[in-house]
Amino acid sequence: MRIVVIGAGYVGLVTASCFAEMGNDVTCLDIDAEKIAKLKRGEIPIYEPGLAELVQRNGQAQRLTFSLDYKEAVSGAKVCFLAVDTPTDDEGNPNLSSLNRAVDSLGSVMEEPLIVVTKSTVPVGTTKAVGRQLKHILEERCVKVPFSMVSNPEFLKEGHAVYDFMKPDRVVIGVEDEEALRVMRKLYAPFMHNHERLFVMDILSSETTKYAANAMLATRISFMNEIANFCEKTGADVTLVRRGIGSDTRIGYHFLYPGPGFGGSCFPKDLETLRSQAKGLGCKTALLDAVVDVNARQKQMMGEKIRTYFEGKGGLKGKTIAILGLSFKPDTDDMRKASSLVLIPQLLDLGAKLRLYDPAAMDNAKKELRNVPNISWCDCVEDAVFGADAFVLLTEWRAFRFLDFEMLASKMSGRVFFDARNQYVPKDVLDKGFSYISVGRKDALLHQRCIDAKA
Repeated sequence: MRIVVIGAGYVGLVTASCFAEMGNDVTCLDIDAEKIAKLKRGEIPIYEPGLAELVQRNGQAQRLTFSLDYKEAVSGAKVCFLAVDTPTDDEGNPNLSSLNRAVDSLGSVMEEPLIVVTKSTVPVGTTKAVGRQLKHILEERCVKVPFSMVSNPEFLKEGHAVYDFMKPDRVVIGVEDEEALRVMRKLYAPFMHNHERLFVMDILSSETTKYAANAMLATRISFMNEIANFCEKTGADVTLVRRGIGSDTRIGYHFLYPGPGFGGSCFPKDLETLRSQAKGLGCKTALLDAVVDVNARQKQMMGEKIRTYFEGKGGLKGKTIAILGLSFKPDTDDMRKASSLVLIPQLLDLGAKLRLYDPAAMDNAKKELRNVPNISWCDCVEDAVFGADAFVLLTEWRAFRFLDFEMLASKMSGRVFFDARNQYVPKDVLDKGFSYISVGRKDALLHQRCIDAKA
């Protein structure tokens, strides 16, 4: 099938590559000339496991091409996916300017029947609005080109996106046209060999499903973070509590990990858009408001733990803190709304010097923290912890799961480990001679105080 994907960003590039992998003829279109030039050379602008291989393989097979030309890309296409960026402003209002420009450009070159699919996460009602926009453009051109609108939201986890697309939990199709549904079923059939996981619904319900899914996942994270803080006050161990409640099949274990708060491009943005649209409709969102508030507080949590620890040791001024992991989650170089972007200014404001390392996100982190003083950019764990008074595990990259504590002890000036992801067993770390501070585990703090008292 001939497909065009407008937008060569995270969603668009994964979508185009995976459809090409199934034998479709796919053109990925973008207005960023530099990005398209890099993609034509086989250079991937984002870090996503498995994506580079897909792009290169399908590019060589000429199933996947890249273009700046709307007319060339759309010519002969049966389906067009809109996968452009839809960011929000500080008040949660979505910025649809890129989407609107893409639709204007699409409408100006359409000559043949087309199924137009919104793949970007868009406010409820946007897909129908895009249909009205296209209709208006075609009328202004005095041409009659039949088209159908479809909503097909993405459910891709960064760091796992290729797998999620190739073996989806579900594919949601919002459609009100039988022929468009037939084509979409055919397009997704290769991804459904083991189980039929295609959910067909109306367009408005499809758009809402995306927001509801991310809001639910964000709620679970904030709930668990609130329980972790309660555990610290009572002496309970949140890791044991998690196992206890997760064993209930009505609850399950997914997204019940406490930590330094959620970030990324999806959860914060989608929550803000949902709250903003609900407010405009006169709907109260007390639960979602609380989820956002809890997350904002949680992002301050690790900085407060570090400040509290060093209060009795002359404060943080002049101390060196190593931070391992800067991206908002492992297996991605995405720094958007990352917890590190909250922790770093906290520590710098208190006079600390920072040594930073991330396996993939260093370039993006440098862009976010351009010209910020008292930061050393490091090439590896050993370099990051050199001379450090303490180190923080902030992003749970696999490379950080089995740290060499003998090496750490030989390189560091201090012996303090702040584990924002509860990756380690407290006793194991304490036995290595390190003070250990994590999230929601009071016993670790008590043991740490005992070590301090003996020192």
